[in-house]
Parts: sequence; structure tokens; C-alpha cells
Amino acid sequence: MKRGPFAAGLLGVLVALAGPERLPIGEQPVMVGKAKADDSKGKAGRAPAMPLARDPATAVAEEYDAARRTGTRDAYELFIARHGDDPLAEQARAELKRLPR
Repeated sequence: MKRGPFAAGLLGVLVALAGPERLPIGEQPVMVGKAKADDSKGKAGRAPAMPLARDPATAVAEEYDAARRTGTRDAYELFIARHGDDPLAEQARAELKRLPR
């Protein structure tokens, strides 16, 4: 069977579509996307960075404030269960004692 120009063109299109952006099934990409330095209009672009981790003490304080705003036994008990060693857990225990049963 002789291949014609249509088959060669079709093969070329398939090769172009399966270019470097596509990977065979089961392989993981090394880089998910390309850094686009030309998007910054002449400035050298930086690859996106992972955001900094939050301060754990701030996160615990915000969770305590949320429990205090809620004002329920369940909210305080959940806070104490999660952060029983934190100094704010003592305040949560005191608030829990003040609540009616």
C-alpha cells in the first residue's frame, strides 16, 4: 500500500499536536508550565513562588478568636482538642466553665 501526500500531512499534524507540551500516558511533567519572561513587558520575569507558610501562633490565635465569636461549648471543646498545649487553651477552658450546661 502506497502512502500519499494526505497520509504524510496527517502524520505531520499528529506529530505537531503531540509536541513537547504533551507526554505519553503515565509520565509526569518536569515543568508543568513554562516561565514567561516576555509577559513582563521587558522586565525579567520570575517563576511563581510558593507562598510563605503562616505563623502557627497567628493561626492558633485566629482559631481561638473564631471559637470565642461562636461562643458555643462545641467550638471551645474543638479548640481545646486541637490545641490543648497552647496557652490559649487555658483561656478556652475558663470560657468553657463560664458557659451554662
